[in-house]
Amino acid sequence: MENKLERRYGLFTAICMVVGIVIGSGVFFKAQTILTRTGGNMPLGILAWIIGGAIMLVCLLTFSFMGQKYERVNGLVDYAEATVGPKYGYYMGWFSATIYFPGMTSALAWLSARYTLEFLTSAFPNFPMTVPASQGGCVIGPECMSLTLFYLCMTYGINALSPKLAGKMQTSTTVIKLVPLCLMAVVGLIYGLSSGTLQQNFVTTAEVADVAANPLFSAVCSTAFAYEGWIIATSINAEIKDSKKNLPKALILGGIIIVAVYIFYYIGVAGGATNQELIDKGATVAFTNIFGGVLGNILNLFIAISCLGTCNGLMLGCCRCMYSLAARNEGPAPKVYSQVDEATNMPTNSAVFALLVTAAWFLYFYASNLACMWTGPFVFDSTELPIITIYMMYLPMLIQWMRKEKDQPMLRRFVLPGLALAGSLFMMLASVLSHGMGVFWYMIVFVVVMFIGGLLNRKKTA
Repeated sequence: MENKLERRYGLFTAICMVVGIVIGSGVFFKAQTILTRTGGNMPLGILAWIIGGAIMLVCLLTFSFMGQKYERVNGLVDYAEATVGPKYGYYMGWFSATIYFPGMTSALAWLSARYTLEFLTSAFPNFPMTVPASQGGCVIGPECMSLTLFYLCMTYGINALSPKLAGKMQTSTTVIKLVPLCLMAVVGLIYGLSSGTLQQNFVTTAEVADVAANPLFSAVCSTAFAYEGWIIATSINAEIKDSKKNLPKALILGGIIIVAVYIFYYIGVAGGATNQELIDKGATVAFTNIFGGVLGNILNLFIAISCLGTCNGLMLGCCRCMYSLAARNEGPAPKVYSQVDEATNMPTNSAVFALLVTAAWFLYFYASNLACMWTGPFVFDSTELPIITIYMMYLPMLIQWMRKEKDQPMLRRFVLPGLALAGSLFMMLASVLSHGMGVFWYMIVFVVVMFIGGLLNRKKTA
């Protein structure tokens, strides 16, 4: 049995991977958060989206250059190994397999379940719930937990049994989630201009109890998390047809689509409701004002599909993490995790490991963030804080790229990587300012997990 993955994904699927992972639930609600932090200042909010998008794009461009030069099994691990060294590449892969992918995948499965139930309870007020929706049943009730576990198993099963089906699911959910975003961008703009709401929102502010001390900086912090996740597309590097050409194209085109959709959706929402309404009630009020109560409620269904598509993309990358290490003869039991199933052409053992670790992170997320079973030590947001370490781990890669790649032109070697370096530092600072002591508790867990990974590495890397 040959332990190599088939190149099955084309450019369109790779673009959908980038767009589908980044555009999740956050885009539907960041309009409210950004308006609140800027005191209802619409132009300042648009500027925040532009700055956050610019940071993402310079990082995308820099890593697309690495994608053109380095290619093996898993893009991010390949880049870390080639720029800094094999040992660093191993720790990047171990971090992706045990913290970064599983933490976000578990949260997206829960969000998919939550908004599925919110749609059902809104469409059918008598829908039976053990804990009524008005008392948080859609968030922490047993139905939500059961549906979360089902979605985890479903996305795992789709990816483990039929990788091609997983790719088609990623493509279809990406197209579906873009429907309400593009619809609001176009119809909201027309509705807002004809009613005068959009013009009013651009020249008036709103009453907000706690406007951020530095509104622009705080608003950009909010966009930082909405733009996160694009790097995960590099995990299917070995399965993209002509990946040296198609992966960079997917990263760049996907990034441009994301930034454009975010900005135009934000403007469209502003055309459907006043700044005050958006701050008080969220983006749903804009959909309801424009499309009516029934269609407005369908927004929850689109959010559920959006989250499920993101969850599938995360699981798609998550299932391949241990394989990417084992293919290098690194990590625990390389012979076990490097096996590829003959029938499905999928690293099944690597996928099982992904499901178990993801379930463990969901258990932590539920106990600490949702049910609040304890407070104080080791309570942190397992969905956002890994961003600190992923951008921290980018830093030596970017520095080494600028130091070693002497054959690259000035723009590729210094200008864009330098901007990506500054953007990575900003993301780290934004995370620290947003989460406070949670960062300290998370970093302890991060260090312990990395130490365990070092002990389990069977290959002594240089």
